[in-house]
Amino acid sequence: MQFPDRDLTDQETEQSDAPPANDGVSSSPVRRKPRIRDDRPGKAENGEPVDPLNGPEERHHRIRPRHSGPRPVADLAGMQPVQGKLSGDRYVRVVRQQGEDFERAGPGHLVATEESTNVRGPIKHRLLQAKRLLIGQPLTTASAAHERLTKVKALAVLSSDALSSVAYATEEILRVLLVAGGLAVLHISLPIGAAIIALMVIVGISYRQTIKAYPHGGGSYIVAKDNLGDGPALVAGASLLTAYTLTVAVSIAAAVAALISAFPSLDDHRVSLGLLFILLVTVLNLRGIRESGSIFAVPTYLFLIGIGIMIGVGLVRNALDGFHAQPPPPASQSLAGAGALTVFVVLRAFSSGCAAMTGVEAISDGVPAFNPPEWKNARTTLTVMITILATTFAGITFLAHQFGAYPMDADTEGYETVVSQIARHTFGGANPAYYFIQFATLAILVLGANTAYSDFPRLSYFLARDRFMPRQFTFRGDRLAFTTGIVTLGLLAGLVLAAYGGKVEHLIPLYAVGVFASFTISQFAMFTRWQKRREPGWKAGRIINLVGASVTALVTLIVAISKFKAGAWQTPVVIFLIILMMRAIHKHYMTATRELATSTPLDPNLIYHTVLVPISSVNRVAKQTLAYARSISDNVTAIHVSDEEDDIEAFRANWSKLELPIPLIIIESPYRQLVGPLLKYIDEVDKQRSNDTLTVVLPEFIARHWWEHLLHNQTALRLKAALLFRPGTVVISVPYHLERH
Repeated sequence: MQFPDRDLTDQETEQSDAPPANDGVSSSPVRRKPRIRDDRPGKAENGEPVDPLNGPEERHHRIRPRHSGPRPVADLAGMQPVQGKLSGDRYVRVVRQQGEDFERAGPGHLVATEESTNVRGPIKHRLLQAKRLLIGQPLTTASAAHERLTKVKALAVLSSDALSSVAYATEEILRVLLVAGGLAVLHISLPIGAAIIALMVIVGISYRQTIKAYPHGGGSYIVAKDNLGDGPALVAGASLLTAYTLTVAVSIAAAVAALISAFPSLDDHRVSLGLLFILLVTVLNLRGIRESGSIFAVPTYLFLIGIGIMIGVGLVRNALDGFHAQPPPPASQSLAGAGALTVFVVLRAFSSGCAAMTGVEAISDGVPAFNPPEWKNARTTLTVMITILATTFAGITFLAHQFGAYPMDADTEGYETVVSQIARHTFGGANPAYYFIQFATLAILVLGANTAYSDFPRLSYFLARDRFMPRQFTFRGDRLAFTTGIVTLGLLAGLVLAAYGGKVEHLIPLYAVGVFASFTISQFAMFTRWQKRREPGWKAGRIINLVGASVTALVTLIVAISKFKAGAWQTPVVIFLIILMMRAIHKHYMTATRELATSTPLDPNLIYHTVLVPISSVNRVAKQTLAYARSISDNVTAIHVSDEEDDIEAFRANWSKLELPIPLIIIESPYRQLVGPLLKYIDEVDKQRSNDTLTVVLPEFIARHWWEHLLHNQTALRLKAALLFRPGTVVISVPYHLERH
């Protein structure tokens, strides 16, 4: 039986006549006399040997404490009193810090420096260098105050999703109208666009109220939890988590579509390009919010400038033409339907166009990211965003109608987006101005996913803080970004993108349900707040939020019904499953809080050790481990597990030569198992000594290089993993290293 790493240590002679290992008992004056159990082999009153585990009665004796030497200087620098060998021999040693890993901030207060984060080993060092190159140097927690956003950067970081959605929202309206009603009903896109713009204004005004009421961040989850309770808050939180994941997938899919419009030969690599862009945005966000804001500001404003110029030039050209509306080209006939224009078709087109509303709530979620005064800067940025969003959406929708742009099937040869068709018509073909629009659109759509990367981790932090998500989501990485949330979002968005083939038209039906459900809950929660608190301006605020809640609830219902067969049913199912998951996580944390109790006594004088030491062979490592075990308690039992009879006799003979006052238990394992029999033996000992603290001391080999771990069976590691879930059991590892010559 190999335990642990016996192949390495068995080379040491086991026939040594070395004296027994020193048990470390000191003759220094007794300062404290804890009581421990004495289970060493002894004699009963009748002279018969006493079984160390099944003696007639439990006996205790007092032992002298081990000499521990001078107490270390906890501050790493100062005066250290030292007691000499004689009672009057005392002196003071000056202790100085030997490295630069800590700075002393005060008595008993050390601050870790960047040097303390350095790793050992050439491979780990290279990996750390690569991480620093990719993500950047670590930032201190105090730097968080400097990681705030100006209004200019915040518009790029927190509004990129909403602003980029104009690149595909109009196209989705036209797609529904063309397929369901044919070419004759495409003009209905204009009143539908006007209705969506009105909805933008209503929601924007409503969220201005939310930002003022919650100056420290008023996302739908926080507002709902504060005013409606956990149930509606979890619905809002789960809806937003789903919406943010779909935001990344849709934005990246639309970005790839813009790229394919300019370079059709890339169509076969649609999913691969999407995954590559998701990886890029994930890495950029791991660098921190301020740096990502600086990176994303340039393409965002280039897109706004380009789209503004395109709309302006397009309106001038159309005006010179007498605002004549051109019909779609003959190729559009292949996609045109022959149905009638019904209310249901209009509602479906409206719900598809509501994709332009995604990301509107991001600024209210991210109020803490603004420079002071946070809420005032956030409200100003929200107003600017709504204005730009309404203007660009209206311009693209109008020009699409005037220039006869139509939605093409993604698998069609020569595929182009609606924005690409407008740009080609406006600038007179595939010239530099056209390619500028395409690349600017590509950039804004890729970076439009950044809004989700800002809000998904922050929302996950709030949920984890309230114990509805794992605590890992509260962790800030080297660059003060919520690393776990960012990586999780990247993985989920990549899976969704790949599952739906990277096509926007397949993802849009899933999109708006979660967004508008969170809108509705947030606005109704604000209405409830005004009703209860009656703060200044409550009458006007109540009306604004009631109108916002009513309209968004109607849109949610329209989206759910009109797109149910197209796949909208999947989103509520996912939201429901996420809520169940969060409930289960919360229940676990609450149960753990109620039942959390120490498995060992809190008073050290009430702790009685039963120490078990599994050993594989009688050598220096075993003697070292046994000596350490005896420094804890005299109640030590050595255990050897073997599957060979010859090995048992040889081991017993070598053990007897040590003449240690420690009982040896040999467990024969005919089925060649080690961990199972050992755990069963520990269970039996625990039943006999239910009031003791079981301490298992394991010798553990530490390899010098990572590849050397592959050469050993890692038995100690397997035992530690098995004992980890055993309550009331303390596991101590005694590491041993290869000697360096």
